[in-house]
Amino acid sequence: MTGENTGDNPRRVLLKLSGEAFGGGKVGIDTSVIRRIAEEIVPAVQQGVQIAIVVGGGNFFRGAELQQAGIDRSRGDYMGMLGTVMNCLALQDFLEQEGQATRVQTAITMGQVAEPYIPLKAIRHLEKGRVVIFGAGAGMPYFSTDTVSIQRSLEIHCDEVLMGKNGVDGVYTADPRKDENAKRFATLSYNRALVDNLAVMDASALSMARDNKQRIRVFGLEGTGNVTRALLGKEIGTMVSTAESTLAE
Repeated sequence: MTGENTGDNPRRVLLKLSGEAFGGGKVGIDTSVIRRIAEEIVPAVQQGVQIAIVVGGGNFFRGAELQQAGIDRSRGDYMGMLGTVMNCLALQDFLEQEGQATRVQTAITMGQVAEPYIPLKAIRHLEKGRVVIFGAGAGMPYFSTDTVSIQRSLEIHCDEVLMGKNGVDGVYTADPRKDENAKRFATLSYNRALVDNLAVMDASALSMARDNKQRIRVFGLEGTGNVTRALLGKEIGTMVSTAESTLAE
């Protein structure tokens, strides 16, 4: 499948970006990383791909980690949601510097900086060639941005979810940084990913994807041009779906 428009059915995808990627492995934002990602998103939009984005907030706050430090888990999760909005605004700024119209929609109302999350309005933005960035997670504690990425993709009828990862270029049989014999999957079934506890996304998100047959492509963010290739539907990384699991050659 390519990114070009085909009649009334242009390719529509949801890109999930981790907060760690935005921070370059540190607290705060790495503007060079965000600028590169923005520059790689624009060519896909120009080829007709409709792109929605969910951004994590791990470069600022993680509710589970704040809980370990003594902060109430629910409050910590809300702090994490606010962190995702900061990342959304940063990405929006760099996309608009590239001339790409962008809208941020948040699950927590904050009218001065973003629209509220309204699925039909998000779809309309996509149809008009705008990139839509979803912030503030699900607006509720205990829900990861992985789960939100699947939920949003289903609600706005995306063809697949693209998971950009740091440090790996797909899903492996074991951690490739610890096991030199680890092999990358070309295709991976939902059930094997769940049973073997492979690092695709959290189990609740993966179960939702399996139950609704939402395809997930896991790819490496670091490679130059990888974001564009993934958005256009090129076969990079690992495709998680109902298909049988196969190893890359």
